[in-house]
Amino acid sequence: MSVKKRAATVEYDEVSADYLDKRQLRKGAAGWVLLASLGVSYVISGDFAGWNFGLQQGGWGGMMIATLLMATMYCCMIFGLAELSSSLPTAGGGYSFARRAMGPWGGFLTGTAILLEYSIAPAAIAVFIGAYVNEIFGLDGPTVYAVFYIVFVGIHLRGAGEALKIMMVITGVAVVALIVFAIGLIPHFDYQNLFDIAVNDQAAGASTFLPEGYVGIWGAIPFGIWFFLAIEGVPLAAEETENPARDMPRGIITAMLILLVFAAIVLVLAPGVAGAEAMKDHGAPLVGALQVAYGENAFIATFVNIVGLFGLIASFFSIIFAYSRQVFALSRAGYLPRFLSVTNARKVPPMALIIPGILGFVLSTTGQGDLMITMAVFGATISYALMMLSHIILRVKEPDLERPFRTPGGTITTGIALLLSLIAFASTFVVSLEAALWAGVFYVILVAYFVIYSRHHLVAKSPDEEFAAISRAESELETD
Repeated sequence: MSVKKRAATVEYDEVSADYLDKRQLRKGAAGWVLLASLGVSYVISGDFAGWNFGLQQGGWGGMMIATLLMATMYCCMIFGLAELSSSLPTAGGGYSFARRAMGPWGGFLTGTAILLEYSIAPAAIAVFIGAYVNEIFGLDGPTVYAVFYIVFVGIHLRGAGEALKIMMVITGVAVVALIVFAIGLIPHFDYQNLFDIAVNDQAAGASTFLPEGYVGIWGAIPFGIWFFLAIEGVPLAAEETENPARDMPRGIITAMLILLVFAAIVLVLAPGVAGAEAMKDHGAPLVGALQVAYGENAFIATFVNIVGLFGLIASFFSIIFAYSRQVFALSRAGYLPRFLSVTNARKVPPMALIIPGILGFVLSTTGQGDLMITMAVFGATISYALMMLSHIILRVKEPDLERPFRTPGGTITTGIALLLSLIAFASTFVVSLEAALWAGVFYVILVAYFVIYSRHHLVAKSPDEEFAAISRAESELETD
């Protein structure tokens, strides 16, 4: 294979004429309704488990403020991503945006941060699935995690269209569980239950509203993120979308509006009925709240437990799709080993589904869902900062880029998201230094692979590298 130097820091390999033919996704598999459903399914597990660990960090007041801050960050970010995904619709998502704005280094750092998030988040969700399954069948642990990984990776291997439609049905069932949960708990709500966590008198600013003081807000931020984590994965379906310019903005904004409503319902009602103290470390908080209101063996609690399991499955299922598309895009361009992006007869990349699934299963066997949430947030917030920086850079660098959707407020909006993402990144070190350091180690290993090997073996024919080459050529012509 001959190598031709194209830039100061990267080199490109010549590849066979049929290289891209072996790496094709199915076109037109999703419209905006399916994209909105995908956005909700990425995140909906956060309503069923995981968010409540934020009550332990900051009490209800700290968790509420953290959630409002993160909801602001996500709303601002979603508008930026709606613009970017309609302008640059490729399977790379955030990696593609950063590649266009900041070159190969920016693209790789963003893409691997997203990959870190999406590889670890399903492992955390698998642990929460185990808790819900344990409530129903008395089974938990690695066997449960393995079964779910095998079944749902297997469904994705059958093709994107089939997988996304199944995902939409699963998400619909989960939404029913949330509606039943809300209707069942509203009559039992008592606002005093929100503030029953003991006050830590040693913490600055501690009160019944902020039992861990001001630092509690900081510590609750990763769990406020859990209400919305992974919605940024919608652009990863761009190459399988009917009309990305129209459908991407509609889909991702609709999903965000739905998730805001769900977050408010869950954050207020579960601790408002069962008490924040009882909810702060509960494995299945929605079920626990209903059991407090109606009794441990009540039908409504059992119903939400069984049907609510679909919420966890929906996110588990859809994030598997997300990590496979991120691996596919990075591999196709040569940033990761190229065999990972080869697609089969059904136009899906088997190795991009299977290998991260194996790694995620291994992580899930630790059983530490809260630690894995923090690790996932570590990767997510790095990618958020870089994606928002990409939006700002492209507004300056390429003002004439076709933008079917334009972010309301422009770079001010994405600037707010950028600032809040940096604050959120710092919070991971407050919650668990161990988790942040482990995530940092994984990230450094991926970056080392790029520095030592893959930056010398990129693929010029891949869509993202071709975009960059065309942009560079146009810039040179304008200069001449």
